[in-house]
Amino acid sequence: MVDKTYQPSLAGLRAFVALARRHHFGTAATDLGVSQPSLSQALAALEKGLGVTLIERTTRRVLLTPDGERLLPRAAAIVEEVDMFVADAGGIDDSLSGVLRLGLIPTVAPYILPTVLRGLARTRPELSLRVVEDQTARLTTQLREGAIDVAVLALPAEIPGTVEIPMYDEDFVLALPSDHPFAGRRRVDPASLADLPLLLLDEGHCLRDQALEVCRLAGVRPDLGHTRAASLTTAVHCVEGGLGVTLIPQTAVASETAGGGLATATFTTPRPGRRIGLVFRRSARRESAYRELAQIIAGVVAETGTVRAVRA
Repeated sequence: MVDKTYQPSLAGLRAFVALARRHHFGTAATDLGVSQPSLSQALAALEKGLGVTLIERTTRRVLLTPDGERLLPRAAAIVEEVDMFVADAGGIDDSLSGVLRLGLIPTVAPYILPTVLRGLARTRPELSLRVVEDQTARLTTQLREGAIDVAVLALPAEIPGTVEIPMYDEDFVLALPSDHPFAGRRRVDPASLADLPLLLLDEGHCLRDQALEVCRLAGVRPDLGHTRAASLTTAVHCVEGGLGVTLIPQTAVASETAGGGLATATFTTPRPGRRIGLVFRRSARRESAYRELAQIIAGVVAETGTVRAVRA
């Protein structure tokens, strides 16, 4: 039973939250800038004071106990409130500098990161990026919990407590085997997807949902029994091997067609596509800096001629 006079330390709460996010003592300690023994001691003191076990230690990974799952949201909220309190006391630095943890979805990261990193190195050399690539659902969780600062997602993301900044629009392109009759065509009717074996990404990829929405709007019911891929590159390899066709974003075309075994076709106007934006927690109170970041990303990607920057 918990001692009602017990006051948990901030170090203990930070250790608990970091371990819950990372599921690894070494990585969590690195995130907090402390030694692994110090982190373990802080967590042990918290658990002893509360009279509950928060973390289950196994030989391979760290897991949350049911009590840990229940108490984590409150612990994370306390840590964030303390950070905001310190920021308010010292005056909020809303400049685009320091360390920034940037999340990106897998159908965006490989295709815009080289351009974005070069652009930020040129315009904001004082900014130090930490990049996380993951599916939308996991990035959403990391954003809510404070493990990342901002995320590049397909909009609308509709995450409670966040702000969305539209950056650019891009078309979807039909990827085909190089000898396909549609190869190189510029005005393919989306309804034609009804007669094509459409390859989709695995569940969890927003591009899968977007492709299904394109089909729905075109009145097409795709056969979901076809090959599914864990990455866009794998889907493209399947297309090159004659297993079907797939939709790829315009930013991916140059990279995915470089091998020469893939052809593309564009759709009739209005072409199906998606809007990409920057999402951040409203409580972070760095809207000015993040709007500047979104503007830089949109600008450098638009310079490639593959997308249309969204006017603020």
